[in-house]
Amino acid sequence: MQELITGSAAAVKAVYATAQWLEGRRVPAGIAVEMVTPEVLKQLSSLSTPNQALALADMPSLPPLRLEGAVSLALDTLQDPGNLGTIIRIADWFGIRQVICSPDSADAYNAKTIQATMGSLLRVPVYVQPLVELLQAHPHIPSYAATLHGDNIVNVPPLKEGIILIGNESRGLSAAVLEHCSRRITIPRLGEAESLNAAVATGIICGRLLI
Repeated sequence: MQELITGSAAAVKAVYATAQWLEGRRVPAGIAVEMVTPEVLKQLSSLSTPNQALALADMPSLPPLRLEGAVSLALDTLQDPGNLGTIIRIADWFGIRQVICSPDSADAYNAKTIQATMGSLLRVPVYVQPLVELLQAHPHIPSYAATLHGDNIVNVPPLKEGIILIGNESRGLSAAVLEHCSRRITIPRLGEAESLNAAVATGIICGRLLI
């Protein structure tokens, strides 16, 4: 919450928080602040166990989607809001300026997604677009599909431009998306685990290919 109101204060209109959360904190001028009890906060929140503060903020306006000269994340049918929120935060950490979700992915404005982004949602635009259409419309942009059987990411040069494709938590990327990707990449497995969490895999791939 503190990251949200300090990093994106212009979008935040009001904060509803407990006395404990407000103690010793400074809320930027222009943001309305209302002290509420934990019971009232729970009534305001759609979460069963809300934190000590809620913010009312404008939905960010989306700039035009531009893939040229940038690295983007594209998520195919990602279902878990927590995973989506964590991936948006990962994108923010690594300087990825846009995330593209397939229409059947979790909602970027789901309460659990927003909570998991820790404020990054107001800095990283999230677009909703069919991924096959996206890849067909931009054949000149290299695309890297995260799979269990692809090129070892250790051997992939750092990216300056491209689309990193992350698939569904249980099924991975769809056959249609894989058909249109430029290259399949894999995190080398050293142990016996069957798979990695989608957000964890995204963090590992970004850490290897963007630094």
